[in-house]
Amino acid sequence: MNLIGTILYPIRWIVEAILVFWHWVLTSIGFSTGGGDTWVLSIVLLTIVVRVALIPIFVRQIKNQRRMMEVAPQLKKIQDKYKGKKDQFSREAMSRETMALYKETGTNPLSSCLPLLIQMPVFFSLYTVLHNAQTGKVGIGLLNQHLSDLFAKATLFGAPLHETFLGSDVINVKIIAGAMIVLMTASQFYTQLQLTTKNMSPETKASPMYRQQRMLLYFLPLVFLYSGLSFPLGVMFYWLTSNIWTMGQQYMVIRNSPTPGSDAALAREARLAKRQKERDARKGASATGTPGATLTPATEGASASVAEVEAPKRTNTQRTQPVGKNRSKKQNR
Repeated sequence: MNLIGTILYPIRWIVEAILVFWHWVLTSIGFSTGGGDTWVLSIVLLTIVVRVALIPIFVRQIKNQRRMMEVAPQLKKIQDKYKGKKDQFSREAMSRETMALYKETGTNPLSSCLPLLIQMPVFFSLYTVLHNAQTGKVGIGLLNQHLSDLFAKATLFGAPLHETFLGSDVINVKIIAGAMIVLMTASQFYTQLQLTTKNMSPETKASPMYRQQRMLLYFLPLVFLYSGLSFPLGVMFYWLTSNIWTMGQQYMVIRNSPTPGSDAALAREARLAKRQKERDARKGASATGTPGATLTPATEGASASVAEVEAPKRTNTQRTQPVGKNRSKKQNR
């Protein structure tokens, strides 16, 4: 076994175990053992389990990327300072100032790549397990020969899951694969679009990093468009589920924890201000008993005046005894 195979072995074993587990759960509740819907749902649930397990790594990656975006304007100033200077002294000075900036801000250009490098073996293991199973190859763990054969022969709406858009003559394969390629490409484009348009500060948009992100906006969807033509249907369900998860996960991050100074941060501040205003209005309404009404000093005085005017005057119905002249004088004194 080669080095890469040795590293991926435990990950592949876990991936196979999760896939077989969900297949067992679905067949236990009535799904067909060799049905394409059973295997597709098993792939979707497998992908969700893996993505949930990777959430801590994703959060760390987002934080590292945000730090790099925040220091990008300062990094650009250092680069502009030594722009056009090719001598050894200038290069060393730029390197020292750059490292000092990283140390001061607690950032590292490699830190944002490390979580991605950790995820890559997991994703590669997922792809390997699904690709091998669809070709009828026995797994290294719980995915035995019987289950691999069932997976290889499974069909969804008459489309074999092991066939590809380019390698199949079945019209249903081309329809399903074509629709999934469009969805994969669109979801990837939208994910990158909301990152570059909503979650970057004006300073970051003026830095070279922004131009790199804009390039990825059009480059990554093209990768999915090209690779989707040669992916088996089963693997494409994994990629589509993963893309949709990433899109939703990033939407939640941008909405609830946006980059300071970005359009998303301004939108969040506006939402919080609106909620606070609504809460204050409800508190005022509950204090007065009038829905949506809040009292000011002027309205409080007006309310008191109205109450005095509208209050009925009390009349004394008790009979008054006559008072003599001498007694009246004494009372007046």
